[in-house]
Amino acid sequence: MSNTYGEWLKAQREAAGLTQQQLADLALMTRSHISHIEAGRRMPSEEDARRLDMALGTGDVLTTFRPGAEKDAVADYFAPVQHLEQQASVIREFAPSLVPGILQTEAYARAVIGRSFPSMSPTERDRVVVARLKRAEILKNPVTPVVWAVLDEAVLRRPVGGAAVMAEQIDHIVALTESERIRTHVIPLGLGYHPLLDGMLTLMWFDDQPPVAYSEGLRMGRLHDSPSVVEAFQGDYTLSLSDALPLKESLAAMKATSKGFRDHG
Repeated sequence: MSNTYGEWLKAQREAAGLTQQQLADLALMTRSHISHIEAGRRMPSEEDARRLDMALGTGDVLTTFRPGAEKDAVADYFAPVQHLEQQASVIREFAPSLVPGILQTEAYARAVIGRSFPSMSPTERDRVVVARLKRAEILKNPVTPVVWAVLDEAVLRRPVGGAAVMAEQIDHIVALTESERIRTHVIPLGLGYHPLLDGMLTLMWFDDQPPVAYSEGLRMGRLHDSPSVVEAFQGDYTLSLSDALPLKESLAAMKATSKGFRDHG
């Protein structure tokens, strides 16, 4: 394919005499999603690409040549989200049990990835770690994206990788927060239940397209672009954020937890 993925998709759609809405109906997608793919603003998931191939009769071309499909060392369901992270102007993260990927240190990432079973080869493990750390490069820009992180206190207290790894990880988040590159709030364990407790959530806003939400559970994740669903997730995030500790208290809680790991590790 000498043309870009989105342009090629558009050419095939027009050759078939279909509008964006007609193709969206055939592929069980939204018109806006088709529009974003054609404009190069989003990468389709593997399932999206498969349905587009079926709707257009293009064999497996759109599936096989999906941007990044061959080289990204990330789960298939996360690949479109990684693409969107690079474009977002605002990212809001919630984590119930593990530090969000863009905030992980190398040692913490290795501790998480190293616990997979069946075990990865050292080479494959390195590829996955590098891919995860590469996501954090968006934080090198001092202005955008604006990043908010809401962390359940359990994230800070679970000794992933051991005391030294956790102390370094928490110190990393503290440094990013104190430098005002990100804003971090901790939801105390004493709060009990809150609307986001069921799973990880990422909210993303963009300068040139509608906001999206990404939710993740055990070995599965889903990207949401339905306005009503995204708005509901935004409401849940706002409600949980309102119950979190203020910034100053959150920093104090993180520093105290880090010190505890260092003192008793």
